[in-house]
Amino acid sequence: MSTKTRPDGRGADALRKVSIEPRVQRNPEGSVLYSCGGTKVLISASIDEGVQDFLKGSGKGWVTAEYAMHPRANPQRQRREGQRGPVSGRTQEIQRLVGRALRAAIRPEKLGERTITIDCDVLDADGGTRTASITGGYVALVMALDVLRKRGVVGPGVLREAVAAVSVGLIEGSALLDLCYIEDRDAQVDLNLVATASSAIVEVQGTAEGEAMTRKEHDALVDRGLHGIAMLVKEQDKAILELGIDVKRLYG
Repeated sequence: MSTKTRPDGRGADALRKVSIEPRVQRNPEGSVLYSCGGTKVLISASIDEGVQDFLKGSGKGWVTAEYAMHPRANPQRQRREGQRGPVSGRTQEIQRLVGRALRAAIRPEKLGERTITIDCDVLDADGGTRTASITGGYVALVMALDVLRKRGVVGPGVLREAVAAVSVGLIEGSALLDLCYIEDRDAQVDLNLVATASSAIVEVQGTAEGEAMTRKEHDALVDRGLHGIAMLVKEQDKAILELGIDVKRLYG
């Protein structure tokens, strides 16, 4: 596949169109419908007082995540997980990734002994569902933190830094940003990158299919991903500003 023939005509360093629609649910403290191209994820952030046993008495909070695919997120209907046995290893791995990524955005000692759960439900899947869950999940997380700030139970410093995620891939020797499903399927290398607004790397998940990638190719993919994350952080900031949240009050 040549970069000139990407399915949607984008350049190698272009994101899919991003949309962040907030407050799509009444009950959660934070909720967004996050879209990137043909991928759509409904994300909510819910606050619960208390933490799991391993954190009790520590004064620290926790951010965790759950992830699920709607039965018609893909072209063919799939049975809901839990209806056909235990949750799949893939789902568990994605849940843990989203939780790890968003914990990097906060200072747990400033959150206090409470838990914020990020629920990610994929409505339409066209690649990048885990990275969409992280990027949209950050906005929902900020909404929940702002609720706590207004309640007077958290103060400045609870939010460390914005976190976003994006996929990159190597196709016919070109490093492509933000892969759709067809590109992800055909890529020689598929890499998911999680990083902060200051380009500090939280996690890299990369796999070469067949021929191993060189260090130069790996670094080119990471650089392209960091370029994409910088653009995604701008989208996050725009959505938070439009919500009227004074995010400076959450930073330390």
